[in-house]
Amino acid sequence: MTTLLAVVPKFIAKLWTDPLRDYAPWLKLFIHGEDEYAPKDIDYALGFRPPPGFFKTLPNVKAIFSLGAGVDGFLADPDFPTEVPLVRFVDHTMSREMTHYVVLHTLMFHRTQRQFDHAQSQKQWAQMFPPRRTEQTRVGILGLGEIGTMAGERLRDLDFPVAGWSRSKKTVPGIESFAGDGELEAFLARSDILICLLPLTPATRHILNRKTFAQLPQGAFIINAARGGHLVEADLIAAIDSGHLAGATLDVFETEPLPATSPIWTHPKITVTPHVAAMTDPRVAARYVADAIAAHLKGGKLDNLVDFKLGY
Repeated sequence: MTTLLAVVPKFIAKLWTDPLRDYAPWLKLFIHGEDEYAPKDIDYALGFRPPPGFFKTLPNVKAIFSLGAGVDGFLADPDFPTEVPLVRFVDHTMSREMTHYVVLHTLMFHRTQRQFDHAQSQKQWAQMFPPRRTEQTRVGILGLGEIGTMAGERLRDLDFPVAGWSRSKKTVPGIESFAGDGELEAFLARSDILICLLPLTPATRHILNRKTFAQLPQGAFIINAARGGHLVEADLIAAIDSGHLAGATLDVFETEPLPATSPIWTHPKITVTPHVAAMTDPRVAARYVADAIAAHLKGGKLDNLVDFKLGY
């Protein structure tokens, strides 16, 4: 019988293992930290943020599945066995939910919703208009992968001028493409709302920093729904407090949960959400893993493999 090891917190393990037992009764499931198993007998494994050095202890594992779209938790492990295929979780539903989040917070800033919220708390009838027309409010998306492209298309269809920056040029109708370090400054200069949807790699870590913010137009707004490691939090606060940036919406943080002592919690121009822009549906993920293993056992190739050189 084919074995699958779930490397997830014990208190939520059944969210994944119960649907896996429904979809793939032919799999023998083990939960790390709960079940006894011989590491040499594990054929496949799944997880999200595994303990460093753990996967090198599985000598015969054929593939490892990430339960999230991001794989930085795996790649941060210097002992990760890079000869073993690492499979990203790709789900159209997650892309759609992330797109909803990005569009929501773009519109909330553009339509000055937080100012209306404050006026309501003061019982003030404050009729305000957006500071500029939609077609003059330029959106820039860092990362034109599946999620970035979908978000860009939705914002384009709302009449925002949209551009994307990525490692290589992309062709998306109605979205201007910038690529590589040589075009980053020009991309930033035309971005009134900057949205980060990049994978977290050594090249993108702390890309949202003092230098980046200085290259944005006066009054620009930041939305980070990618990874907390993209942002230098102190640089963001300084850029907002100086008046150069108008504010930010943050869903991800360098330390999660966000510490109670963080000044981000109480900053009047920063909106905080607790890493909820898109949540993995356990049943969808279980089906994805079960189908991939079944195909692989029949000699099929694994899709959505991570390129360890690129980091995604």
